[in-house]
Amino acid sequence: MIFGRRTPELPTPEQALKGRPEPEFTLPSRHTVLGNPLAGPYPEGFEIADFGMGCFWGAERKFWQTPGVWTTLAGYQGGITVNPAYEEVCSGLTGHTEAVRVVYDPAVVSYEQLLKVFWENHDPTQGFRQGNDVGTQYRSAIYTHTPAQEATAQASREAYQKVLTGSGHGTITTELLPAQGRPFYAAEPYHQQYLDKNPAGYCGIGGTGVSCPIGVAKAGS
Repeated sequence: MIFGRRTPELPTPEQALKGRPEPEFTLPSRHTVLGNPLAGPYPEGFEIADFGMGCFWGAERKFWQTPGVWTTLAGYQGGITVNPAYEEVCSGLTGHTEAVRVVYDPAVVSYEQLLKVFWENHDPTQGFRQGNDVGTQYRSAIYTHTPAQEATAQASREAYQKVLTGSGHGTITTELLPAQGRPFYAAEPYHQQYLDKNPAGYCGIGGTGVSCPIGVAKAGS
């Protein structure tokens, strides 16, 4: 949260911290659960999906538990500051949300199925918060890598809004934007696979209890 303000707001470019040309840490080479490289190289034909759904500790675990996911990486995305540090992101002065990069085999799990994991495991109607976690860094977000991902994400959002509305929930506030021009910065090593290293650690995510209707959210439908 930006200090001195009661309601979280995204910083302007003038307000945002400048960051640094390089990260101040070395990323671990491999995923502690899946055993695959965190930062690549990734197998040919695999695809990347980026999601923000509150605290990235619990979000990352949801995706590494999904069959067909090859590796996951906790990080920061959608902001202004270059190579931000965790404390800077939490100040609200970088503009980033906590995000999870998901590398997956589309022959095993579809992007639509990953969207189902995304929608059902957080509340996408809460704006700059997720449960008791309040701040711009907890906003719901989807950053798409291809036109097909964008179309599928938009269709799924529309389909999920219908069932949320029918269940008495509010309007989806999820940020849906292209990943191009919005770099994904890996988080510090201690954040990577945090809940594998700390099984009793804080999770902080939870869904609305409303199922996402896979099958009616196909691109072009």
